[in-house]
Amino acid sequence: MASFHFPDGTAQAIAAKRRRRSRERVWAGVGLGMLALHGPAIAGDVPPNLPVKAPVTYTKAPRIPVAKSYDWSGWYVGAHVGVIRGSSNWSATPPATGGPGLNGSFNLPFNFDFMAGTGSYAVGLQGGYNYVFPSHVMLGFEADVSAPNSDVLVPYSVRGSQTVTSPLVGQVTYGEAVIQYGSARARVGYAFDHFLLYGTGGLAWTYDQVTRTQLAASPFAGAAPAGTLDTVLMWRLGWAAGAGIEIPVTGNWSAKAEYLWTGFGHLGVVFPVGAQGYSSDLSMQSIRVGLNYHIGNSSQIPDFLAKGPSAFETDTFAFHGQATYLNQYDPPFRAPYSGTNSLAPNIGRETADVTLYAGVRLWQGAEAWVNPELDQGFGLSGSVGVAGFPSGEAYKVGADYPYTRLDRAFLRQTINLGGEVQKVDAGLNQFSGPQTSDRLVFTVGKIGVPDIFDTNKYAHDPRGDFMNWSIVDTGTFDYAADAWGYTVGAAAEWYQGPWTLRGGLFDLSIAPNTTTLDSRFEQFQWIGEIERRYSIGDQPGKLAVTGFLTRGRMGSFEDAIQLAALTGGPADIAAVRQYQSRGGISMNLEQQLMPNVGFFARAGFANGDIEPYEFTDVDRTAAAGFSVSGKQWGRNDDTFGIAGVVNGITKVHEAFLNDGGLGILVGDGQLPNPGSERIMETFYSFPLYAARITLDYQLIVNPAYNRDRGPASVLGFRVHTQY
Repeated sequence: MASFHFPDGTAQAIAAKRRRRSRERVWAGVGLGMLALHGPAIAGDVPPNLPVKAPVTYTKAPRIPVAKSYDWSGWYVGAHVGVIRGSSNWSATPPATGGPGLNGSFNLPFNFDFMAGTGSYAVGLQGGYNYVFPSHVMLGFEADVSAPNSDVLVPYSVRGSQTVTSPLVGQVTYGEAVIQYGSARARVGYAFDHFLLYGTGGLAWTYDQVTRTQLAASPFAGAAPAGTLDTVLMWRLGWAAGAGIEIPVTGNWSAKAEYLWTGFGHLGVVFPVGAQGYSSDLSMQSIRVGLNYHIGNSSQIPDFLAKGPSAFETDTFAFHGQATYLNQYDPPFRAPYSGTNSLAPNIGRETADVTLYAGVRLWQGAEAWVNPELDQGFGLSGSVGVAGFPSGEAYKVGADYPYTRLDRAFLRQTINLGGEVQKVDAGLNQFSGPQTSDRLVFTVGKIGVPDIFDTNKYAHDPRGDFMNWSIVDTGTFDYAADAWGYTVGAAAEWYQGPWTLRGGLFDLSIAPNTTTLDSRFEQFQWIGEIERRYSIGDQPGKLAVTGFLTRGRMGSFEDAIQLAALTGGPADIAAVRQYQSRGGISMNLEQQLMPNVGFFARAGFANGDIEPYEFTDVDRTAAAGFSVSGKQWGRNDDTFGIAGVVNGITKVHEAFLNDGGLGILVGDGQLPNPGSERIMETFYSFPLYAARITLDYQLIVNPAYNRDRGPASVLGFRVHTQY
């Protein structure tokens, strides 16, 4: 377009200046209007805390801020959750009898069961490095590892199988399951202003289990007998390829979605009992969503190791994580005899877990949270041998391979009723923000009952304070849970002044102390709690009373003893179960004695004539202890704790164990000299870089109520980090 210049002072020049000023006012108004209209979108796409290396620059007119492109260069680490499906083509060589081979194919289909927490999903970790050229082309590499879901007793949810019938082999099922998998891949992409598109490819690996199950025998000699199971574990190497998109979210955090295809060539094994060679390929497809924390260049790695990642929370989303490693060892102790559920002397065991806490705000006061978790390891003696078991990080089942569980998936609704406005800090399963002292809170979904009931600030977290089951929770509180400590149900809380009333209804396992929840809700539990907060001499405290009523198929100890007298065998509680009720009540006290010094106490009573359903074998309990902050001696972030607990059972419960009965955690085969189980625990924890180290000691007198065994010492070492 041509432009014209008028001499200053002429009528034409004056008119031109007026027109230019008018146009400038119009364009400035339009620019401000567009900024007002699109402000939320800009805030959502380009959060103010993005880790940009260049400052925000401004144009001269109309002076709207323009952020430079997101800088993807540097190191990063992160986590992902994905769903998986796959397929396998297989062939089997002739058995020893000769004849033609067999071949077929099967899928590893997608499945999911919310009640059981099982399905074809995985949780994993990744890390890598990006470099973005001035042309916006990105080159990088990434390595990842994923652990699929497993319920341990029927392991490996990512699995498939095919059953074939042949005159030479009879009826046989061939199957394959994925235990772990991962990849190391190059990434090539293009960095747009506020998102990254990339393709990826490289090496993949997987650790699998292949099986051959003989369902019906063949009439020919040399074939495996019916019921034979051949199992072979094997590593596979292959390739991976896919594509993804990544966008900045807040601070140093970015979110990604990725599709990945992995393929593995044919690999052969030999089933020794079935006398067959077997070969199969495997391919898998996964869709993943994840988060990456961008560390930056190598000089920033020490700061990351010392402080950990910054918090992730936006107006809508929040993400937190934790990782805990716990190792325990019990030196040799006196053990003249042992039974099925005895604590073995001179053993060491470890557990490790990584939990992801992902939340979203749904509407005013409503939050939804999911907590997938990676678990691995065992408690001492497979988590048996002591009623007050020494590790709250150990479940009643365990595995020597990492596996994924969906621990929690719940909705929480908070309704403010007035009173003092309180500030809530962001945390695990908690958004930051204000709430009033008077409020209603409703929680529904899959949770842990101790998330809401029987809480205590000084003794309630086996990842942060004491470790013993009957110290972090009341031993007689036989709360509903599967073998991992979680259940499905609903709870309501009413906070009014210094009082809180809580109530809940929760699902029990299909049978006492089992891994599967009752999908029909025929076995259930009612829980009620009343809490009173107060101050004594300006020192805060609270007292809570909790009661439960369990309705399900449970056995009476007296009935089991009488049946054993008739049969001449050991007392079998499962043989006398019938639908009935079992209840209990407990008290929970926390009291600050002075700044940095806290005291806690618990006591509980439960019906000792009927077997406990879920938690542990305790009919009477009393516990007390102290928690002292290191501020008392100039170590502000250290904590020292010491506590003791006495657990007991009824006389009929003792007689049941003496007749060879087995409880949830105890049962030495006999109990001629019963006594109260007495436990002392002390710990010292201190920070190291972004983690917290805990040294722990427990002395257990009369483990499993047996005076003939012990005393047993348990040495503990714990590393925990969270953000």
